[in-house]
Amino acid sequence: MALIPATILTGFLGSGKTTLLKRVLGEAHGQKIAVIENEFGEENIDNEILVSDVTENIIQMSNGCVCCTIREDLRTTLQDLAERRRKGEISFDRVVIETTGLADPGPVAQTFFMDDEVAEQYLLDAVLTLVDAKHAADQFNDRQEARRQVGFADQIFITKADLVSEAALDALTHRLKHMNPRAPIRAVNFGEVPIKSVFDLRGFNLNATLDIDPEFLSGTGHGKKAEKHSHDHDHGHDHDHVHGEHCNHPSHDHDHDHGHHHHHDDDVKSFVFRSSRAFDPAKLEEFLGAVVQIYGPKMLRYKGVLNMKGTSRKVIFQGVHQLMGSDLGPEWAMGEQRESKMVFIGIDLPKDILIQGLNQSLI
Repeated sequence: MALIPATILTGFLGSGKTTLLKRVLGEAHGQKIAVIENEFGEENIDNEILVSDVTENIIQMSNGCVCCTIREDLRTTLQDLAERRRKGEISFDRVVIETTGLADPGPVAQTFFMDDEVAEQYLLDAVLTLVDAKHAADQFNDRQEARRQVGFADQIFITKADLVSEAALDALTHRLKHMNPRAPIRAVNFGEVPIKSVFDLRGFNLNATLDIDPEFLSGTGHGKKAEKHSHDHDHGHDHDHVHGEHCNHPSHDHDHDHGHHHHHDDDVKSFVFRSSRAFDPAKLEEFLGAVVQIYGPKMLRYKGVLNMKGTSRKVIFQGVHQLMGSDLGPEWAMGEQRESKMVFIGIDLPKDILIQGLNQSLI
């Protein structure tokens, strides 16, 4: 039986998650969607699309979708839904998990890999993060949770973009790209998102493409990792305290003028490693294993397409926190430049240590 695709929807309060959900549930796409809400807050799905309380925590919606509140562990809820679907008690094609405003999507994503029963029934498709254009700057300055949600994303939707100036939107986009250069960013109005931008994004499948914002890769050749943005990445150490974890600066102290976006030295950062020399498999495995052991909780998402000694195929690896997986991809094509590309997204990751270790893992 095919696996049930699951999507994690995250974003701060007021970012429009409910609007997006309603839009997705209301659209005539012929799919039945089970929605799992982390808890019903004030912002829950309106009663007009709910029909009747079927059980304690599963509600049938008028369009045939189902909705549950998590009163217990996510794992139990997912297993319960899958079992009832098998028995024919409820029918749905996919699952959307809406996290609460402050939730870290990490543990939710990990559930799909850690738990065998869940992994046998569900396929994690993508983490979607909604960012409220009007309040994002303050939220990012003041709340690490908001920055983490961006680091985790496979797709970022900026909502309420019509309420801010073009310069502010530009600065926000620039800032988001530094936190997460692998997630496409699009501004959307009132949750008007075509369904194909929401589902089947395959953010977690081990595919041989590593989409990184091209601005990031504009450095030429090996070792040039987007020098033109190096102000954000390399010289940030002297003012790391500005948005450190224990930041108590009120956000209005910071200048939001678009000319000053490089002052935001967010703790969620990304960097890209590239090399045309092949990796030594044993050395790389040992190094990555050690890094994940030490920095796993601070590593949000990481992915690479690697040129590995001893195989004519691309090696694809990716991870969430301490969980790392790899797979053999397609053959390197004739005449294709065999180059390793990796992106790491995390909280205050020690870029120098990582780059040094990766360089030492090359043959």
